[in-house]
Amino acid sequence: MGKPGTVLAIDQGTTSSRAILFGEDLQVLGLAQREFAQHYPASGWVEHDPEDIWRTTVETARQALAAAKLEASDIAALGITNQRETCVLWDRRTSKPIHRAIVWQDRRTADLCTALKQAGHERIVSAKTGLLLDPYFSATKIAWLLDHVEGARALAQAGHLAFGTIDTFLLWRLTGGKVHATDATNASRTLLYDIATGVFDDDLLRIFNVPRSILPEVRDCNADYGVTEPSILGAAVPIRGIAGDQQAAMIGQACFVPGMVKATYGTGCFALLNTGQQPVVSQNRLLTTVAYQLDGRRTYALEGAIFIAGAAVQWLRDGLRIIASAAESGTLAARAEAGQDVYLVPAFVGLGAPYWQPEARGALLGLSRGTGSAEIARAALEAVCYQTRDLLDAMRGDWAAEAKSVLRVDGGMVASDWTMQFLADILNAPVERPTVLETTALGAAWLAGHRSGVWPDAQGFAGTWRLERAFAPRMDDAERLRKYAGWARAVRSVLDFSRS
Repeated sequence: MGKPGTVLAIDQGTTSSRAILFGEDLQVLGLAQREFAQHYPASGWVEHDPEDIWRTTVETARQALAAAKLEASDIAALGITNQRETCVLWDRRTSKPIHRAIVWQDRRTADLCTALKQAGHERIVSAKTGLLLDPYFSATKIAWLLDHVEGARALAQAGHLAFGTIDTFLLWRLTGGKVHATDATNASRTLLYDIATGVFDDDLLRIFNVPRSILPEVRDCNADYGVTEPSILGAAVPIRGIAGDQQAAMIGQACFVPGMVKATYGTGCFALLNTGQQPVVSQNRLLTTVAYQLDGRRTYALEGAIFIAGAAVQWLRDGLRIIASAAESGTLAARAEAGQDVYLVPAFVGLGAPYWQPEARGALLGLSRGTGSAEIARAALEAVCYQTRDLLDAMRGDWAAEAKSVLRVDGGMVASDWTMQFLADILNAPVERPTVLETTALGAAWLAGHRSGVWPDAQGFAGTWRLERAFAPRMDDAERLRKYAGWARAVRSVLDFSRS
């Protein structure tokens, strides 16, 4: 079925759905993207309408096929990558969600997480999942839906409810309700999955009061996930790969060797360090997670999560309206007065690793009468780089083996040369930008293409990775130390304020 080497990747993100067709030579044949509405029903709450996600996913898949002048019958396989932790509950009988999806950024369950910590549950949760008790992850979101949507627990007890992260919801819809499954990377972000044994854990289900009946089956990232209903794309297409977006980006960046590090700059920023076949327990409040699971073998990673990266640029555009497009941010930042040390701590939805302070809120520090739009734009871009250094410093503290000094980067923000140069400067390490920037979609595509036998194994795929540009550090040591020390003071100020 399908032309050799033609693979469709569905990349369902936080603010948009994308579909990309890759050819046999891994080149992009067709691409489509559609944004969808963000819903903020209360302070710290973030929701998506699952029907918007489904609609834009189908639309972009059809548009990408049209752009490539291909039919669904030309596709050898389909891979899915998705925003992680965001969760949906739906009625198995109708495939209709019972509530909007609760997004990974949502903080409504902060009090529940605090109560669970006070009850002494964080030790066992962290030991089994590699995660922390934080509203970021899925389990407390599931519990909130079961407890706050009228009749939800009764529906679950009757066997009518299904839970899924976005990959699972899309898979259910794509297969016409025939397949209720997820992959190991998405399962590892739920707070319900034991990353050592590879199963949803009874102790964790009891702690969060989540019934096993609603959970999907867990499969390899490169597995057979059924076929699409022919009516959706025009023909039945085999679904052969699933991975959460950050793990898919790690695969797309060919970070298959322990010690390799990638950082993806989308709505948030996520850095992953490949630690090989053994999970590494972090002493620096990083996450231990499944990097990928291929052919029954799990590989692990240390992960640092920054909640606000590209979202800070969106704030410059949509909130402050000091830029008309994201692409203008680097140009504006370059015009900032060098002598002004303005820091933005973008804790709009709390601070992620290594601080994990859900109650923190953002702040601008160091303002003077001369501060203008250029200085604020520079502070927003620099904040992403400072936070990346926070993560990499923590990783170096946790990883006994030598981590690679090079950072491979991808995502929308890396198109800014100004930002990437500052990143190299503040890290004092080379930053590598690949020729194919669609690494998240490429990772999902490779999983499906490899499973279908049309693309090479991991080693062969790694040989196709190509460098577009390397950024070498140019900042002198004294300036680097001074600027990073200012960032550390700014973060302390925000943390102190959140605790007061």
